[in-house]
Order: sequence, then structure tokens, then C-alpha cells
Amino acid sequence: MFNTVKRIAVGLAALSISVGAFAQSDRAMDLDALLKQLEEGQFAQSQQNKQREQDFIAQRAEQDRILRETRAQRDQMLKQSEQLETQFEENEFKLADLNGALDTRLGSLKELFGVLQQIAGDTKNKFYNSVVSAQIPGRADFLDQMAQDMGSSSKLASIEEIERVWFEMQREMTESGKVTKFTTDVVEAGGEKVNKEVVRVGPFALVSDGKYLEYNGVTGTVSELIRQPADRYNDSAAELQASSGDLVQFGIDPTGGSILGLLVQAPNLQERVEQGGVVGYIILIVGAFGLLLALERLVTLSITRMKVNSQLKSTEVKTNNPLGRVLKVRDEHPNADVEALELHLTEAILGEVPKLSRNLTIIKIISVVAPLMGLLGTVTGMINTFQAITLFGTGDPKLMAGGISTALVTTVLGLVVAIPMTLLYAMLNTRSKNIVYILQEQASGVIAERAERG
Repeated sequence: MFNTVKRIAVGLAALSISVGAFAQSDRAMDLDALLKQLEEGQFAQSQQNKQREQDFIAQRAEQDRILRETRAQRDQMLKQSEQLETQFEENEFKLADLNGALDTRLGSLKELFGVLQQIAGDTKNKFYNSVVSAQIPGRADFLDQMAQDMGSSSKLASIEEIERVWFEMQREMTESGKVTKFTTDVVEAGGEKVNKEVVRVGPFALVSDGKYLEYNGVTGTVSELIRQPADRYNDSAAELQASSGDLVQFGIDPTGGSILGLLVQAPNLQERVEQGGVVGYIILIVGAFGLLLALERLVTLSITRMKVNSQLKSTEVKTNNPLGRVLKVRDEHPNADVEALELHLTEAILGEVPKLSRNLTIIKIISVVAPLMGLLGTVTGMINTFQAITLFGTGDPKLMAGGISTALVTTVLGLVVAIPMTLLYAMLNTRSKNIVYILQEQASGVIAERAERG
């Protein structure tokens, strides 16, 4: 190997001499000068090659030394590795013996600690969601830490920890039967945090200032429900907070807030109407217009009937009622024959009929059109539902709820308007016809009286 390196070094030196001679050929004046330059270059190159050979030999000795040291270090590490493997195997045997001894000594206690860990985990979840934690915080954190320690590091619980688990469970049961008052920070519906007096009803409810509260176990905060239940529940909450030990009727949620959450999410009357959309508002506007007309007709016909009844009891003819104006025709034509008087009376009655039946046709039309408008809203809502199904499928029912709500609400609104309008029309039409019948009856009596005199 050394001879090969030497030959490579000599070749490189010869190549450098040739290149150097070629580079200086422009400065040589004749062949003698060129020969002299080559001789000088060969001598210098020979000296340089010798120096390089010495340096290479010196570096080779250094590399051999490093190689020997590395091999020695490798042998030492291999020996240490064999020792560690032997020690690891011995430790495994010792660990197995110790675990066996531990299991033997634990006996039934191992099962006890397993049950304790399970109970700690289950109780922790209950404490996180219990409103009692709003008054007594920090209970779930202790149980969570103990369950993690027993599960991850096989750490055994101490007597104090076991007793505290029993104590916390007993305290939860004890507090479940109490109605207590305490002070804590409450996040109001507007987002402001205020320190208030809170009434806790066992593990069921938290109330303050006549409003229901909710407890968030993750953040440990108490906040007002954005939507409150019906007023009767809020009134009972305010009465409970103001009472001093007296019995108070109070609504509680035995599910821990699930029923209350669904109750407050139920839409009120205004929200129901808003679900009907544009068609629903049009139905309500038409219904309100029809109701105003019906009220006007009801008042007018009632007053007219009272005046007609008064005219029936009086011998003096008054022109402030239809019957009086019909009877006045008799006085205006005292010498008319029976046929002419009959025609005059018929003309007077026919003149009173439009006044008595005014706007009744509009009320009848509204009673017929309202359910048709409800049907229009139903069709529109179902179209929106099918469009949602086409775009998003049937995986999420909430996407279809809007169209279905529009369909059902408009149908209900149409019926709500149509049913009372139909009843009002029937009642008003009957009253109008009754007055007309009275006019015809009295007119017939006048004709009969004139015929007897003639």
C-alpha cells in the first residue's frame, strides 16, 4: 500500500513539473535554458516528494495509534454491555420474585384497591357535574389525582386517602338532603361576574334573584341560564330565596339539569310565529284584519238590535234604527193602497239589508282563504325540506327542522285564523238575518193592518 501511494505521489510530482515547465516555456530563451529549468525543477520536486513521504509516514503512525485506542475502547464497551445484560437479567428475576411476594402479601387488598380506583373515577365524574361542588369545590380534583396515581404507577392508597373517599361520598349524600344558602361569583346573562347569594336545593338546582343557575364542572363557574323557564318557576325560585324555612312549592329537575335544559330550549309563542316565516305573518295580518271587522260588526249589530227592540216596545217611530225607518214609510204614505205600500216597505227593507250585512262577505272570504294560505306555507316548507335533503342528505335532522317547522306552523296559523273567523261569520250572519226577519215581520203586520182598513 505504501509503494502504491509513493508511485501516485511521484506521478503527481512529474505532472506538476511538466505543467510548471510548460508554464515557464515562454520565458526560456533557448534549449539550454529550458534544459536547465527542467533539471532544477526535478531536483526541487525530489526534495518535496521526500518531505511528503516523511509526513505521510508520520500521519500513518498517528492513525495506527488512534485505531488501537478505538479498538481498546470498543472492547471495553462490549465487556460493559455484557455486564449490564447480565445485571438486567438478574434484576428481572428479582422483580418477578418481588411482584410475586407483593401479590401474595396483598391478597384480597389488591381487589380492594382496584374497586377503590374504580369508585374514585366514577365519583369524580359525579362530583364534576354535581351542583354541590359549586359550594364545596376541589373534591373532584383529589379523586382524579388519586385515580391517576393508582392507575399509572400502581401506587397504593393510604389510609387517609381511603377515609377521605368515604368522607366525600358521605358528604355528598348528606348535602343532597339540604337546602342551603351560600355566596359565590355568578356570571350573569350579560357576561358580568357578580358575587351573589345563591340557594342550593340539594343536588338538583341553584337559584339566585329568582333565576335558575347552572354549574359548569370543567371551569368550576356558576352562571345564569340564558333562557329561563316559565314565569311560574321563576316566581317559585324567588319565593324560595326569600323564605326563612317555610314550605315553598319549587320545581326541581331530578335528572341534574337535562330536563331543565330541554325545557328552556322549547320555543315560546313569538318564536313559534317566527318559524312560520313570511306566509305566517301574512296569515296573522289577514286574521287580525278579519278580527277587527268582526268586532266592528258585532258591536254595530248589537247596538242595532238593542235599538230595534226599543222600537218594538215604543209607539213613537224613531229613525235611529232600521225598524223605525221602515215604519216611517207607513206614515209617509197614509193613503197608498196595499200593493203600493207593500212595494214601498220592500224597498225600505232592501235598503236596510246592505247596512246590516256589510263586511260579512269579507269575513267569510277570510275564513276560507286562511287555511289555503296555511296550505301554501306547508308546501313552501316541504320544498325547503326537500332542498335541504338534496344538498346535505338525511344525516342531520336539524337541517330539515326549519322547513318542517315552517310547514307545520303555517298550517296551525291558518287553522287558528279560519276556525274563529268561521264561527264569527256564522254568529254575525245570524244576528243580521234576525234583524231582517224582524223588519219583514213588522212590514207584513203593517200591510195586513192597511188591508183590513181598506
